[in-house]
Amino acid sequence: MAGTGIPPLTAEEDRWSALRLLDAHPGEAQHTRVVRSLRDLLGRGVIPQGTRLPGHRRLAGVLGVSRNTLVDALDQLEAEGFLTVRGRSGTVVSLPASAPAAGTAVSLPLSAWAARVVQGRPGERSGEYAVDFRVGQDVPDLYPEAAWTQALARRAGGAAGRAADPLGPLETRRALAAYLNAERGARVTPDMVMLTAGTQAALDALARVFLEPGRTAAVESPTYEGARAALAATGAALWPVPVDGAGLQPDALPPDATLAYVTPGCQYPTTATLPAPRRQAVVGWARRVDALILEDDYAADLSLDGRSPAVMQGLAPERTVLLGSFSKVLAPVTRSGFLVAPPAVVGVLAATRALTDRGPGTLDTLALGDVLASGAYTRHLRRVRPVLRHRQEVLLAALRAHLPEWPQRAASAGLHVYVPLPDGLGEDALVAAAARHGVALTRLGPLSGGDGAPAVLLAFAHLPPDALRDGVQRLAHGVRSLREPAGRRQGVRGQ
Repeated sequence: MAGTGIPPLTAEEDRWSALRLLDAHPGEAQHTRVVRSLRDLLGRGVIPQGTRLPGHRRLAGVLGVSRNTLVDALDQLEAEGFLTVRGRSGTVVSLPASAPAAGTAVSLPLSAWAARVVQGRPGERSGEYAVDFRVGQDVPDLYPEAAWTQALARRAGGAAGRAADPLGPLETRRALAAYLNAERGARVTPDMVMLTAGTQAALDALARVFLEPGRTAAVESPTYEGARAALAATGAALWPVPVDGAGLQPDALPPDATLAYVTPGCQYPTTATLPAPRRQAVVGWARRVDALILEDDYAADLSLDGRSPAVMQGLAPERTVLLGSFSKVLAPVTRSGFLVAPPAVVGVLAATRALTDRGPGTLDTLALGDVLASGAYTRHLRRVRPVLRHRQEVLLAALRAHLPEWPQRAASAGLHVYVPLPDGLGEDALVAAAARHGVALTRLGPLSGGDGAPAVLLAFAHLPPDALRDGVQRLAHGVRSLREPAGRRQGVRGQ
């Protein structure tokens, strides 16, 4: 550090030269970040008990902050008992009596349910990407902000004093039943409707009520990861039912099961629509083995070819629990969802709900009812479908131009396309190569349990046309890099 006027580090102080601050939280003050970072290091024993801190000037330089910021942080840590000032001897690490010793592992007495959940959650590649094709992205430019804001404003004054209904406000349940009956071919009465905080919350409640060790749940393979995780966490056995180009194969359903989770309107993730004969076969199976059908209608409202397909619930309302959510179409912050079930099922769910959640907020549910009853939701779908269809067409055209050897199939609904990979191209290698070129993808593997041919999902709804084209070009560069010798590969992530 010649020329700075700071003497060389002593042997004791040398350990400090490698210290770094934790990543900043959005909007976090620098002094708070320093406190959080040092508290983490002290609490984990990285800086042992009794260690003397270097001078303020030197430590501030190591951490890259001003001396005043550092002094403020050290004052706070002293007040919390992490540090002790000993006059001319300097500041010494003095951990609170409650702090665990360094390296001490805390044994968590997890329940069997929690252990199954933790074990079944795969990690996800993190980072910043130039183009993010991963599924689950918000699409804020397509939300009906004006209609939603007006509905909230109209309801804001009277929502606070209303008594909570365990099923949700009756007027919203009436509006939802009317919409499903008129637009989706359902057979619903308001007493069959429960408003939820989203599909995942509904799946968790249904799994807890109907599944346990010794019971069986049939699930499509591949399928929505959150559904499989919620069902498996109960300890029930999962029976994978293979999917082909027309969706679930009814002949592969188990000889006995408590319930079956299906996505007939837009199979996740393949986007196939289950044809009428197969729907009838699934209903026949459910009646024969005395099982419930969990119909997840997660994206059928986002049909790109015109009117959305009818729900399967209309064929067997006494056997079907219809799950839906408005978070992708209205606004994700509302967490507005619903389930439709036979009244006996709704009664059990209402009775057990108080132990897990109180349902979505009254204001949001009242606003949702107004948006449905006024026709604003149906008009919004008519406006949004051409935009989604155009973005999908741009993505498919780019794939044909830059990756012509990849199989391509237009999705009739939903917000992503399902792309089987050509022979010789694996998911892991492709995702890694795409990441080096600034592109993020969703692999099929975690959705299929590792079974089946490799494929990737490309979400398109949240990306403008130029970003879609750029993403496919980058992806094509990544594919070509896999054919080059390792020494010639160049990482261009984020460029």
